[in-house]
Amino acid sequence: MTEPVGPPAPPQHWQADVLASDGGVVRLRPITSGDAEALERFHGALSDRTRYLRYFGPYPRMTPKDLHRTTNVDYRDRVGLVIELGSVIIAVGRYELLGDRPGPRAAEVAFVVADEHQGRGLGSILLEHLAGAAAENDIETFVAEVLAENHTMVTVFREAGYQVQRSRDGSVLHLEFAIDPTEALLSVRDSRERASEARSIRNLLAPRSIAVIGATPATGRVGGAVLANLLSGVFQGPIYPVNPNRAAVRGVHTYPTVRDIPGELDLAVVAVPAEEIKSVLDDCLAKGVKGLVVLTAGFSETGPAGYHAERDLVDAARRHGMRVVGPSALGIANTDPDVSLNATLAPVLPGRGRAGFFCQSGPLGAVILAEAAERNLGLSTFVSAGNRADVSGNDLLQYWDNDTDTDLVLLYLETAGNPRRFSRIARRVARSKPVVMVSSGRNAADVRAGGVQRSVARDLFAQAGIVQVDTISELFDCAMLLAYQPLPRGARSAIIGNSAALGWLAVDAARGEGLQIGEPVDLGPQAQPQDYLHAVTAAMDSTDVDAVIVIFAPPVPVDVTPFAHAIAAGAESGGKPVLTTLAAEHGMPDSLAVRGAGGRFERGSIPSYSDPERAARALARARRYAAWRTQPIAKVVRPDDLRTGTARELVRQWMIRAPAGEWLGDLEAAELLACYGIDVVDFREVDDPQAAVEAAAAIGYPVAAKATGELWRNRPDFSGVRLDLWRATGVHRAYTELAELSGNRTVHIQAMATKGLGCVLRVEDDPSFGSVIGFGLSGPIIDMLGDRAYRALPLTEADARELIEAPRAAPLLDGRAGGRSIGEPVDKDALIELAQRISALCDDLPEVRELSVEPVLASPAGAAILYARVRIGPEPSRFDIGPRRLG
Repeated sequence: MTEPVGPPAPPQHWQADVLASDGGVVRLRPITSGDAEALERFHGALSDRTRYLRYFGPYPRMTPKDLHRTTNVDYRDRVGLVIELGSVIIAVGRYELLGDRPGPRAAEVAFVVADEHQGRGLGSILLEHLAGAAAENDIETFVAEVLAENHTMVTVFREAGYQVQRSRDGSVLHLEFAIDPTEALLSVRDSRERASEARSIRNLLAPRSIAVIGATPATGRVGGAVLANLLSGVFQGPIYPVNPNRAAVRGVHTYPTVRDIPGELDLAVVAVPAEEIKSVLDDCLAKGVKGLVVLTAGFSETGPAGYHAERDLVDAARRHGMRVVGPSALGIANTDPDVSLNATLAPVLPGRGRAGFFCQSGPLGAVILAEAAERNLGLSTFVSAGNRADVSGNDLLQYWDNDTDTDLVLLYLETAGNPRRFSRIARRVARSKPVVMVSSGRNAADVRAGGVQRSVARDLFAQAGIVQVDTISELFDCAMLLAYQPLPRGARSAIIGNSAALGWLAVDAARGEGLQIGEPVDLGPQAQPQDYLHAVTAAMDSTDVDAVIVIFAPPVPVDVTPFAHAIAAGAESGGKPVLTTLAAEHGMPDSLAVRGAGGRFERGSIPSYSDPERAARALARARRYAAWRTQPIAKVVRPDDLRTGTARELVRQWMIRAPAGEWLGDLEAAELLACYGIDVVDFREVDDPQAAVEAAAAIGYPVAAKATGELWRNRPDFSGVRLDLWRATGVHRAYTELAELSGNRTVHIQAMATKGLGCVLRVEDDPSFGSVIGFGLSGPIIDMLGDRAYRALPLTEADARELIEAPRAAPLLDGRAGGRSIGEPVDKDALIELAQRISALCDDLPEVRELSVEPVLASPAGAAILYARVRIGPEPSRFDIGPRRLG
């Protein structure tokens, strides 16, 4: 006797926390049969007008039949989603399959939003997630019936990015559109995501009112330090200390709990022990606080129990619409005079400036702020997110992208969170604002070979235009240049100074960083300010100079000020970056040498470095960033001769055979690659000597015979290969030897390819970045050195070219080594096209989890693939390209 089948389980991966257009968090999840009472209350609370627009007539109460049908769905042909705030449903969406419709599977879609939450973009969120669920269930088209007077709903569909077809029957509009994600649709999604995340951060950084929970008069304690900083920073709104044991703190009236505070409250800064967080959180949820800054430590950094407590904190906050900075945060700051927010523990806060700074580490944040102040680097905003349980660097990038008060983004990250999404956002931001990042590398996706490290993350972040540095000092070295000086237009640099030794030291450092330097201009140890003025002016006026490094190292102590003013006066004559090294006893190393107009630190101020090597490194990084930024935005170019449909059908059949995935056979791999115009050199699989001879005759002599099996693939000693076989007897003998040697009767007979330089292209499923393609020359020495370049997929034409030219051994492709010619260049365009075709294949077929072509013999005649391997598996979760959601 079979047991009765229960209702289908709701897909858990459909649940998501999503940002509304006002920056508040809402929770979206599949509807269940247990939602009947809550749905009935939701419907009853709708206005008559909203019910009329949704149901085309009066509908004061849902019938039991409709209520049951709405809440009892199969999550395939009938799907329902709800959006909640706390435990209250505030929006409902559904689709239902149109079973009597010919052609591709289509479903009718509809949704309704509570009156008080209309205008928050919840309809667009429901449509996105319903389309995502429908795509999983092989539904290709949505249909909607909308009253023509329902302008809001018509706008939701029109502005979603779909190609909507419209027809009208009286007062009803019939809308129909394919839900396949198009470039326009993804652009709309990204734009909405950017706007909502920026708004959520703006809510945190520009609150109208703040509560300090755990406020105390002792500045040696967390609650006392942050309250003192808020009060001394002249915050432009009310500050409410919360302490049940005191009537006042620092002369400010206190409140026993957050619930007792009068009026609305935007931000709560939490400084109570971890074990008291839950009660504090309950109060904040009841009060309707928009954001939390949790300075309290004792969460995920303490172990599994702390991690679970941290997740519970974030889950509860998001469920009630709040964002969380922290825990273990140093705090947040906004130097805008209209806000004057210093909700940090830092004793020193830099002045007003145009650099935004995100720091993951709490303790290090105070050090960073102190160094920024010492170097006179002003900040617009600062966020130290500590454990980064919710608000992350991605959120701040979205905010700074369109923040008119921020020209430069500085990041200290211990991990990049979702690196794929981080790279996507950073690439967009870096097109208009430099993004400088130092990472501790604690979780970097590195490839190590022979003790030499080549970081996948470093290559992919460079692809996104991020200026990467290794230390906090280097971060500030770059920041001082990028914040106050123009970007160099080229690599040609002039070095001016009064010390020949320091001048040549600077020349060597600059050339080592790829800058073009002639002989330094030596003004001599007796140089006067006027000499510097003339020399700097001449360099600024020269059409052969793109940047200037000025060195001042007097033989005896002198006043630096006249020389600094002379350098500044000379720099005024042209839009080129100027850097200085003021090596004087009373100089200002690592700070700004010269202020701008009015004595303020602003654009045009000239940075100074303690030694010329640091100046050269900073200039070189600025030059590489400028070169990246001036490149036109390339698009992904797909070849015209792709047989995508055939490839998808092949993969579908293979996945039926092996649902968990498998390595394809060699012939299957070649068949799949051929669908994308990627041809493996002609070969046959044979199981006896006679078949080997017949295969050789069919292919045409000369041929090669190759043993099969993992042990024999790409061996450096070639013991499993017999080359240049011209006769049947040779093929017969080679088969017999290889079958006996390998213990495997299967042998490959393959046409001889044009000799060339061995290369490898390999796509791997990186846990952080998704599909990553790597390229390098093949061979055990190259493998030991780890000389591989990496790019994220899909590749633009520029990405493909940079990938092929990036390895240190790439000059060999041009027929050069050590600066001299060693042979004819190979056809690099053939390698570039091969990379693009592999990119298209892996982008179209997410079931392809690994792919390698090795060796590829690159020659002047083209690129010949001798061997290919492909592993297929279940399609990975790709939330980064699906409907919007918080991580």
